[in-house]
Order: sequence, then C-alpha cells, then structure tokens
Amino acid sequence: MSFAKVYSAQVSLLKAQIVHIEVDLSKGLYAFSVVGLPDKAVEESKDRVSAAIKNSGFKSPKQKNQKIIIALAPADLKKEGPVFDLGMALAYLLASEEIKFNPSRKIFLGELSLDGEVRKISGVLAIAEEAKRRGFEEIYLPKENAREAALIDGIKIFGITNIQEVIAHLNEKRMIGADGENKIKIELKSEPATKIEGREKECDIDFSEIKGQEMAKRGLEIAAAGGHNIAMYGPPGTGKTMLAKAFSYILPPLSFDEVLEITAIHSIARTLQGDLVSNPPMRSPHHTASYVSMVGGGAVPKPGEVTLAHRGVLFLDEFAEFDRRVIETLRQPLEEREINISRAKGSFSFPANFILIAAMNPCPCGNYGTKGKECVCAPINLVKYQRKISGPIIDRIDMWLEVSKVDHQKLSDNKSDGDTTKQIKKRVVEAREIQKNRFSDSKRGIKTNSEMNTRDLGKIINLKKEVKEILNASAEKLDLSARAYHRIIKLSRTIADLAGTKDIEANHILEALQYRPKKMAV
Repeated sequence: MSFAKVYSAQVSLLKAQIVHIEVDLSKGLYAFSVVGLPDKAVEESKDRVSAAIKNSGFKSPKQKNQKIIIALAPADLKKEGPVFDLGMALAYLLASEEIKFNPSRKIFLGELSLDGEVRKISGVLAIAEEAKRRGFEEIYLPKENAREAALIDGIKIFGITNIQEVIAHLNEKRMIGADGENKIKIELKSEPATKIEGREKECDIDFSEIKGQEMAKRGLEIAAAGGHNIAMYGPPGTGKTMLAKAFSYILPPLSFDEVLEITAIHSIARTLQGDLVSNPPMRSPHHTASYVSMVGGGAVPKPGEVTLAHRGVLFLDEFAEFDRRVIETLRQPLEEREINISRAKGSFSFPANFILIAAMNPCPCGNYGTKGKECVCAPINLVKYQRKISGPIIDRIDMWLEVSKVDHQKLSDNKSDGDTTKQIKKRVVEAREIQKNRFSDSKRGIKTNSEMNTRDLGKIINLKKEVKEILNASAEKLDLSARAYHRIIKLSRTIADLAGTKDIEANHILEALQYRPKKMAV
C-alpha cells in the first residue's frame, strides 16, 4: 500500500472544518512535500512528524528513498497551526504499511513533539460538534483537551498522551519491539461525558460590603434582571469599579447550550482558562485597547472583546477615555447583538450579546459638579470630553446612574449595607424565569426584555391607557428618540418583573425615566 487517508479538522473563524489528510508514497530520491495551502506551522510539521515517528520506534521517513506527498483537502481552505501532526503521522504509517487500522469515522487531532508526545491544541469543542454532525464516531486528541471535547454527547472522545498509545489501541498488525518482544495491544478508555456542575464563582465583593450607592445597586439589579446596558458616572473613588465587579456575581447561571457556545468561543480564541466556561464571562479591556482588539479581525480574523463578552459582561472603565472610533464600534453590537467585520478576504459575523457596563468621570479631572472640589479642566477640554460619547451611543445605553461621594461616617461603619449578593441574585433569577416563560414561543430565541424589538413590543407589551399617557407626556417633555422611547418600555417591563406584577404600572415607567441621562452626565 502506498496511499492512505485519515481525517482531521481545524477551526476557521468560529466554525470547524473537517480536513482530509491524504498520503501518497512513491519510489525515488527522498522528498517530503505538504500541499493544500499550508501555513508555516503546517509546512514545518514534516520535521516534527519525522522525528516523532522515529522516536516512537518506527523507521524515520527521512531514512527511506521515497517521495512523500501529503495533501490536505479541501485544497482551497487555508490550513493553519500544528493540529494536523497526529493525523499526518498516522496516515504516513498506514501508507507505509507499518501499521494497519480502519480510519473511517475517526478524527485525529494534536501537535506532536519530537519524542512523540501529543500537545494541547485549541478549538476542540467546535470540532467535536462538527464531527458529531458529520457522522464521525471517534475523536483522538490530547488528554488536556478531552474534558472540553466530552461536553458533546454522542461521540467517543479518547484522550492520549503520545502517538504510541493511539497506535497500540488501533493497530491490527502484530508489532515487534526493539527487544524482539511482541508489543502489547492496549484498550484506551473513552472520556466520560463532562457534567457541568453548578460551580458558582466565589464572591470577591458582596453588594452588602459596598457602602451607600443605593440607587446604583438598584440600577445594577435591574440591568442584570433584564440584560440592560448601564453607565455609571461620578467623581473618582466613589465605587464605580467595585460595583461593576460585584455585578457579575448577581447574573443567573448559564444554561448548558450557553456553556457550549461560550466555551467554544474562548477555546478558539485561546482565552479558555480551565476546561470550560461555566459562569457568565466578564471582559474588562483597558481604555487604550485598539479597534481590532475590541471588535475582532486581523489577518486571520479572530473574535474581539465584544465577542469574548458574549452572554456575559463587557466592562469599560474610563469609558470616555477610549478612542472615539472604539466607542462608535459599539453601535452595532449594542443594537443587533452581533458584530459584522468586512475585510478584503470577505465578511465575517461574530456573536456579541453582552451587557455593557460603562464607568466614567464627569470630566477629565473628575471634579466637575462635585461639592467642595473645583474642576480645573479648561472649557474646551470639558466640551471635547463630553462629546467623546455621541448621541447614538447614549441612546443605546438604557440606564445612566450618578455615583456620588459617600459620607465618611458611613464608610467607617462596619455594619452590612443593604441586601447581600445572594439575595439580589435570587430576585434576578426569578425575574429571568418570568421572562423565559414570556418568550418561550419566540422564534428568534430571545431570553430577556432588552432583546425585544418593536414588533415584540407591539405583540407582547400592552400598556394601560393612563400608563401610556404618562409615558407619552414624559417622552414629549424629554424629547426622547424612538429608540429611547422603546427602551423605556423594555426597562419598565423589567422593573415590573422584579416587582412580580403582571402589568406595567405608572411607577415603573416613572422609575425607568429616572435612569435617562441628565445634561451633566456626558
């Protein structure tokens, strides 16, 4: 036999692609070529594969007079990374008849070290999903990736530490070791299905430990319950960052499908810490973050911060200090909950359904409007600072909260202040359950009030006559845009859900209106 074919896979954007590895051997002077649009890492695999084969007890391809061609199909798909090493090595050994097994319905993934060890790779969850969809039955991959891949039920996952293990498991041919003894065939055990336990993050900051700021705490509870975007403004040192960090602990736990979705994204982006993402992610990029790092893209398009925060929180501290172009890129994800990136190579779409928490000072020096402190900003600098955040961005943020100075006497009090994180989270989870039932028939798969569009509002929300009159009068007085008008209704619905009332009442509308931006907010 001089030809063999095995299967591998790679991740392209946020999707997996099955790749066929074909090996052809022919007589002649030694030559080893890899075709099929390989990048530098794939090109270099011929040296890794040759050394790994030699150090695993087989004759090195370089010691034979033969021409080796490895084709990676489909040929028009750019092949990237060292993920194909294991498949290439096994395909070569099959073609050279040094081993024998049936490669159909099996996928091989992993980077090889020179001594035959199999190293960890990224993006295996997306690959396992695609492999199951395409009818494959077994995946062989590095042991460190096995638990992540085993989140997908219905396909056998085998975690291996070196190439010898997979050969000893699959090989049907009698093998003789260097000492003349028969090599023992081993049976690898498939990885048990990964169970997602209710592992909640340990609470570093409890809401009851934050002194004062009752309005901000109330606003964050509403934002968590309905998935609303929120901005906090006030002088430095008033607890804006602490409140934002505490926010992630009151979010409801992720569903199984959400765990799969988020883990796949973080695995592909190589930001996965541990085996899986079991809690809503919180991303907090520095205000010097670039446009590409925020939205994603690059020569090889990768997800940015708005996608890494999917189903979680994007916290932008010092919001007005971000580059204006970066702030304006938030328009699309805040409205459509996805980000579309157009490049010369094509257009790409990444999910970006997150809760935005923005924190900012009222001016560059931070003292504008603060009692007892003088603002030293030049008028022109103050105007520039306030104009950094455009009207469309302001409209897309549901709630604007002033976080003012806390009385020093309250700071020195050791007593708990207000409800605990656990109590707030209980109310948030109950409100989310009400919304889940409300949208159970939604064909768009929405889960929170903030995701409703104008059509949903017309079908689902029925305002009483007196409530509608209050809303319309207030909207006219405040000169609200159509977007802001609809956001007030969605916010009121969340406030009503937290109160456990069936209909939106006048007090819910009035509370929602309090969270619209004041003139000095931006």
